[in-house]
Parts: sequence; C-alpha cells; structure tokens
Amino acid sequence: MPWNDKSGGGGGPWGGGGNNQGPWGQGPKGPSGPQGSPPDLEDIIRRGQDRLRRALPGGGGASPAVLGLIGAVLVVLWAFQAVYTVQPDEVAVELRFGKPKPELSQPGLHFHWWPLETVETAKISEQLVDIGGGNTSGNGLMLSGDQNIVNVQFSVAYQVSDPRAYLFDVSDPDGMLRQVAESAMREAVGRRPAQDIFRDDRQGIAASVREIIQTTLDGYKAGLQVNAISIEDAAPPREVADAFDEVQRAEQDEDKFVEQANQYSNQKLGQARGEAAQVREDAAAYKNRVVQEAEGEAQRFISVYDEYAKAPDVTRKRLYLETMEKVLKDSGKVIVEQGNGQGVVPYLPLPALQQKAPAPAALGANTGGNQ
Repeated sequence: MPWNDKSGGGGGPWGGGGNNQGPWGQGPKGPSGPQGSPPDLEDIIRRGQDRLRRALPGGGGASPAVLGLIGAVLVVLWAFQAVYTVQPDEVAVELRFGKPKPELSQPGLHFHWWPLETVETAKISEQLVDIGGGNTSGNGLMLSGDQNIVNVQFSVAYQVSDPRAYLFDVSDPDGMLRQVAESAMREAVGRRPAQDIFRDDRQGIAASVREIIQTTLDGYKAGLQVNAISIEDAAPPREVADAFDEVQRAEQDEDKFVEQANQYSNQKLGQARGEAAQVREDAAAYKNRVVQEAEGEAQRFISVYDEYAKAPDVTRKRLYLETMEKVLKDSGKVIVEQGNGQGVVPYLPLPALQQKAPAPAALGANTGGNQ
C-alpha cells in the first residue's frame, strides 16, 4: 500500500509508525472504533500561535522598533483624517457626535478630533443652473396665459447664504432649487400671454420668478439666495414654429405700417399747424397795421380840426391847395390861364405820352383830350 512504509506498523499519510501521528503531533482518528475522538481545536490554535511568534523578528516577541513603526503609521493615518483643508470658495461646518458646531471654518487648514468629529463643506461662491430647453433634467414646455405652448430655457444664479441650513435642513437643496425654479417659471408664464415671454416683458417675468423662488426657498429654510434669473431663450414648439413665425412677421408688418401712418400723420399735422400759425401771425400783423393807420389818421384829423377851429379860412384854403396838389401832381396836362397864354406855342409830346400810356385805349383817350 502507498501509505505504509517498509517497516510496516500501519502508518498513515502524515508519516509516523504505529502511533499514526499527523503534522500537529497526533494523527487524525476515525470517527468509529473504540479509540475514535475529534481533534483538539485549542491545541491546534496554540501551536499556530507558537509558529507565528517564531517567525517574527526577535525570536518570540515584537521588538520596540517594530512597535514604534506601527504606532507611527497609525498616528500618520489619524493625522491625515484629523487635518482638513477648506478651499477659498468654501466654508466648513464641524460636527461633534453628529451635532453641528455653531462656528464656521473659513478657507484654510484646520484640525478636528477625528473620528469623534466630522466635517461637511459647502461652496459659497455663485453657481449657475440651467433649466428647460435642451437640458435633459427638465422639460421647458409651458402653457401661457393665452393657451399657447412655449419652450422656455432659463438659468438661475444662486449662492449659499446659510451653510448650516444648506447642509442639514434640506436633504437635496440643489435638486429642490431646480424643481422650485421650474415650478415658479410655469406659474409666471401661465399668468401672462405668450407675447410677453417672447419679447415684450421678459424682465418683468424674470423678476416675478426670482421673487417666487426666493419666497419658497425661505419657507423651506434651504439656506440659498437667488441672485438673478436669466431667460436665455423662449420659442414656440418645433411643430408650430412656422405658424408662430408667420404671426410674428404679420405683427412686425402691422407695427411698421402703424409707424409709417403715425409719421405721415405727424408730418401733415405739423405742416397744418405751421400754416395755421403763419396765418394767425399775418392776421395779427394786418390787424396791428390797420389799427395803427386808423389811429394815425384819426390823430391827423384831430390835429387838422384843431387848426381849422383856430383859423377856418386859412385851413380851408390849405386843405384845398394840398388836395389839388395831390390831384394834379401826376397829371400830364398843362393848364394855362386864359389871357396869359401869349407867346405859348402849342406842343403835343407824343413820345412822352406813349411811354406813360400803359395801353392803347389810355393813349387814345389822352390824345383826344389834348387835341
């Protein structure tokens, strides 16, 4: 048999002779037979520990250098966990037995008693989240107040105002902000016509959405502050985009025609007002001239009357002479008193009469009179 040596004795695979011993000093015994019993587990563990001690340096116990090395490694690992760094755009909150401390850890290097204390950090710089439009996190299709569907894409600029509330009062403040912002935009768009979100009142809608978001976040104690809402794009759905474009072009044409009509109206109205002002100015000037002439004639008549009252004959003769002077100074006739015309040769100045005569009829009349 392969398990037996030449000396016989019934030895098993662990060697030995008739004692049937194994590697631990006692061979396994069968469960049956008058001498069958289970192996001693404590003896096996003790023998294994002895072999381990013999394998370590120093022959049976750990040396002080090894123990110091192991302690140094443990201290380094603990220090690595106990020292933490806060980035310039972050603040940290330390927790002692899971309860937040009142003070905040500012940017820099800090120490805490790990594992009794832990650290949670929050980024306090302004962050931007995009909502709607092509963003896969939400759907930008919204129903406006005039029952039109619009696709709105906007962004929310926010920052952490209360790190403790941000870290411990809400489980997912960023996700909640996204949901609240989308709900607020739907509410604001649903109260207004589609034209307002397209171009007429985007600033008003953005201000209304910011107010709704901030009020909701304050109610949830999320520790977030909304700085600005930017509506980046607002367009109709792709299926009806052509129809909306036609409506937009028609409205633009309407605005252009109205503007042209207003310009024409203003031009004509200004021209009419200018002409009316000119007519009023001419009438006022004519009025002043006539009044002044009448007043001058009246004053002249009064002065002449006063002189007439003082010397009626002289004044009467003077008036007669002035009147005859006015009548005869432009006349081409020469009157010679009867009896004083001796030596006067009759002369008819035909060239002079032709130059003065404006028409043949007038020339004929003057010629007949002189003849």
